[in-house]
Amino acid sequence: MLPAAAVDGAGAAGSTPPLFTAVYGLEWHGLTAGYSTLSLTEPSPGRYVYSSVSRARGVVRLVFPDPISERSTFRIEHGRIEPLDYEEDDGAGRQNQNVALQFDWKAMEVRGNAGTKNVAQPLETGTQDPMSVQIALMRELTAGRSPTRFMLFDKTEAAEYHYTREGSVALDTPLGRLDTVVYRSDRPDSDRVMRFWLAPTLGYLPVRAERKRHGKTEFELRIRELTPPHLSLRHGGPPSPGASAEPHDLS
Repeated sequence: MLPAAAVDGAGAAGSTPPLFTAVYGLEWHGLTAGYSTLSLTEPSPGRYVYSSVSRARGVVRLVFPDPISERSTFRIEHGRIEPLDYEEDDGAGRQNQNVALQFDWKAMEVRGNAGTKNVAQPLETGTQDPMSVQIALMRELTAGRSPTRFMLFDKTEAAEYHYTREGSVALDTPLGRLDTVVYRSDRPDSDRVMRFWLAPTLGYLPVRAERKRHGKTEFELRIRELTPPHLSLRHGGPPSPGASAEPHDLS
């Protein structure tokens, strides 16, 4: 999931992360809201793109008519994830809330814009963006380490997020019954809490996630389909039982 970056231990196992596409059902404030697609690709050698695209369905589409997307371009340098570019697009109706950041590791500075605000902030070694931190977490767990905190640059500034392992749970999913470890992510000065159910046999891919605010669930994601490009995310193993060859349009 490193000096100020916030992990106990340095580096992570493996030089290249496994590529995948995963489709999740999305619930928003208790409503079946649509679906979200997470994908990790390598469009050029050593440059990875981790993206999330959420599409609403039914009445929720009246509130969010356009897809909502996040995208992180990163590299692996000195055994750690280094974000290069981060983009957040809330759709045509919310362009004044979009985020575009560039991580300059030579100048050690983050530049760009978050909504109507210009961003120019110092960059600490190991800092992640809101998407790359998920890959960093997966890599740390795969390496046998238990991360306790990450420095995360979100919109206009960096803040420390705490990561706490809350236990182990077996979940019934469309991919079969999976053992998971549960991690909580929060910031000391925020009332929002994220939880992830991470499957070790899938390289600690999240198979469920939720965000709560003031103790109430804002949204929840549950895995529907998984597409490994070559092999299962289990190192060298066969595809997971029930894993789909192609994600389907769930709208």
